[in-house]
Amino acid sequence: MRLVVTADTHVPKRARDLPEPLWAAIDAADVVLHAGDWVDETLLDAVQARARRLVGVYGNNDGPPLRARLPEVARVELAGLRVAVVHETGPKQRREERCAARFPDCDLLVFGHSHIPWDSVAPDGLRLLNPGSPTDRRAQPYATYLTARVAAGRLDEVELHRLPPRGGH
Repeated sequence: MRLVVTADTHVPKRARDLPEPLWAAIDAADVVLHAGDWVDETLLDAVQARARRLVGVYGNNDGPPLRARLPEVARVELAGLRVAVVHETGPKQRREERCAARFPDCDLLVFGHSHIPWDSVAPDGLRLLNPGSPTDRRAQPYATYLTARVAAGRLDEVELHRLPPRGGH
């Protein structure tokens, strides 16, 4: 099972659309995980139309229309892997411990909000992934998203994809 993991897309505030490499990854994926801050329902509709399966949540920049359509926390099982998706996890200090306590029944937690890629493992084995942002890199050197594979309850081939600067320079 091929996954695309993204968050903090902020369309159309930070970009008019998602970058083409991310759309290509969405088209090829079995499941798209989006950890919030869509900003506009038009992007949600477009991703739903192209994704085989979408698991998404709302973020702090998502207003009432998106909050009416998306949960604050999504929980799914993907090929035996227990996954939770949420937008915010609080400060980076002690994040693993807090998240392990909040999601004790999960193998993977996908989150967003910071626009900073993150990949760590809590002492109990919970994997935490933040894909960064494909449209608003803030202080990061690149805009990013993640891909991964799931099989028999295991996550592997986790890859952080760097996107070219807008305009292709």
